[in-house]
Amino acid sequence: MERELWSVLYRLTRRLCSDRSGHVYSVSWIVGVYLWAVIHDRPVSWACRPENWPSSWQVRLPSQSTASRRLRTAAAVELIERLRKRCWQGPHPPEVSFLDGKPLPVGGFSKDPDATRGHGVGGPARGYKLHAVWTIDALVACEIQPLNVSEQTVARRLLPQVGGGCVLADGNYDSNPLHEIAARSGVTLIAPQRRAGRALGHRRHSIGRLQSIELLTTADGQALFKQRTYIEQRFAQLTNFGGGLGPLPNWVRRLPRVTLWVNAKLCIQAARNHLRRGNDLMAFA
Repeated sequence: MERELWSVLYRLTRRLCSDRSGHVYSVSWIVGVYLWAVIHDRPVSWACRPENWPSSWQVRLPSQSTASRRLRTAAAVELIERLRKRCWQGPHPPEVSFLDGKPLPVGGFSKDPDATRGHGVGGPARGYKLHAVWTIDALVACEIQPLNVSEQTVARRLLPQVGGGCVLADGNYDSNPLHEIAARSGVTLIAPQRRAGRALGHRRHSIGRLQSIELLTTADGQALFKQRTYIEQRFAQLTNFGGGLGPLPNWVRRLPRVTLWVNAKLCIQAARNHLRRGNDLMAFA
């Protein structure tokens, strides 16, 4: 499965990139080497050794220093992001989407200065968080931030990327500013009242927030909101396979590297989905 996953992703990577930089190793090949490492949950240094590739492939590999340096360039970072967007593209704007965050903890002895303390699964933790807007079939927008960056802060940047439709979120996203941002972006944000059962008081509230709270008191609103459990299933699917997005390994440190790693894992999950369904991922190129 790993070889098939990599082959599909690398062919798509080459289609997305026309590298005329003159480097010995094209940016698409540097990204391909990185994807081989990520698929196997290994550092890039592992993928730079020929004994870790199928002997019949006869690949020409960069040194670890060359691969690491090139992966930090804007060309490589942007190519992996384009690959992730292409793998997860869907109808735009979506009719219904789901907004939430998934903690990405680091080990207790990690020296990563960017891995901050915040709320993880079941209590305090240290690490990062993947903030994402999903539909049933697509990843609309996402952002990785240190764990102490609030979900509402990131949502201010994600909601304008949705483009329209209805976004279902939990009570952490219940705020007047977010409802106003959503409305300006042509999006209907539906989130339960953060402090359920408490009176709203006499201060001004956004029309969108009042409509959201009112909608969730109706049978139709509650039925609609039940769809939100899909995002929990989606986050679970990211971790429930070999090579999935589990706790960050100790060689993935600092926010730029974490972002690169998570984007690569998202590409791998999308490729797995397409292969499992018998779809042609190359049709997205």
